Amino acid sequence: MSDPESPAEAFGQEVRYAREARGWSQAQLADQLCFRQPYVSKVESGRQLASAQFAEQCDKVFGAPGLYARMRQRAADAGSPTWWIPYLQLEREAATICDYSPGLVASILQTPEYAEAVCRAARPDDPAPRIMQRVEDRMRRREVFDAPNPPSLWVILHEAVLWSGMGGPDVMRGQLQQLAAVSEHPRITVQVFPLGGTPARKTPFILLRQKAGIEVLYAESYMQGQVHDSPEAVTEARATYERLRANALSLPDSLSLIRNVMEAYTHEHHPRPHPRDMGEVQLQRGQRRSLRRMGPRVRSVRRRPRPGQ
Repeated sequence: MSDPESPAEAFGQEVRYAREARGWSQAQLADQLCFRQPYVSKVESGRQLASAQFAEQCDKVFGAPGLYARMRQRAADAGSPTWWIPYLQLEREAATICDYSPGLVASILQTPEYAEAVCRAARPDDPAPRIMQRVEDRMRRREVFDAPNPPSLWVILHEAVLWSGMGGPDVMRGQLQQLAAVSEHPRITVQVFPLGGTPARKTPFILLRQKAGIEVLYAESYMQGQVHDSPEAVTEARATYERLRANALSLPDSLSLIRNVMEAYTHEHHPRPHPRDMGEVQLQRGQRRSLRRMGPRVRSVRRRPRPGQ
């Protein structure tokens, strides 16, 4: 038998070995795991990486506490850069996650279509299979909300993210629809920082508080991200996040704005933000009047008629 080509295939191979050692068919294993037989077939062949729940059931059925869960997690992290894996581990163990995203929708809340558009824009020369693998890895991060005690997630998005048009109107409309939907989740909060405001920070960062109370900062540079646990860095980032939160729109206003922009993508091909109050309208009118007054004034001279004319 040839060696597995992917981490998903390696995990599936181990499941198949354990099943055959007990003399079970795929259907019998499916009954033991409380999963459908076609799903077991996809896992064993490596066509699908098993879910965390599947791995946990394997631990119980095969009497190997934690073994398949660890193998499955290593398989899930295998495609990630080495500098990203420490963050993923912290995210899975977090009690609260506070994310500030000034340029893109927070990756843990992205739709597959939006994530694909982001990956293609970032690496346009990458082959389609690699891009789709990145999208699948990103979607898999939502598994933290399926855990028995999921973290609380607070996301602050800059309003420019809503109007960015990433992937086109259809992709943005679907993404905003999902943002509006997850805003109703009891463990997820989405707040929008308005255009015209001056954010306390212009680059993205994430604060994670562990169940033991320890808080760490994750920040990205141009090439990679890094986890910081120094008290000074975490304290400064926490103060910055609280200023951002205080100056962002309220939760009802944020949700209303998300829905309004979603509606704009429905009716306009390339929507642009509109002023939201009369003060902004009057300011724009005043700016237009000032523009019309710009430039040298030419004084008109009336010639007096000569006598007899």
